[in-house]
Amino acid sequence: MLDAQIRQELVVRVENRIGLLADMARLLADMGMNLLTVTVRVEGETAALHLLTDAQLYARDALREAGYPVEEREVIVLELPNRPGFLCRVTEALARKEITIDDLYATVAEGAARALVIFTSSNNGKAVQMLRER
Repeated sequence: MLDAQIRQELVVRVENRIGLLADMARLLADMGMNLLTVTVRVEGETAALHLLTDAQLYARDALREAGYPVEEREVIVLELPNRPGFLCRVTEALARKEITIDDLYATVAEGAARALVIFTSSNNGKAVQMLRER
């Protein structure tokens, strides 16, 4: 059985500028919130910051109060053993069920026991159910 759950990722799309992530990270840190994952994507003049924290609702409200436009996006958060082949097995299983991966990012510290994978799919509910049964 794999630890898979549906969560709401915060997405902030704003004009890109130097110090943007630093300002947002400081705001959340000053409120005692820990960033679990961050992805920054810059397209032209716009930056899209994707955030998971240990307190999503508080983070959403704090960012909005600070003037950031915050959207929420459903993602799957999956913890995997940090061993060769686990991501391969998961993605092959999703493909066999005809579930496409729309967006994925992952991280693991060298030597850590677990990897963290965040993704969206063509059917998040079906994907989570299938992963929990593995």
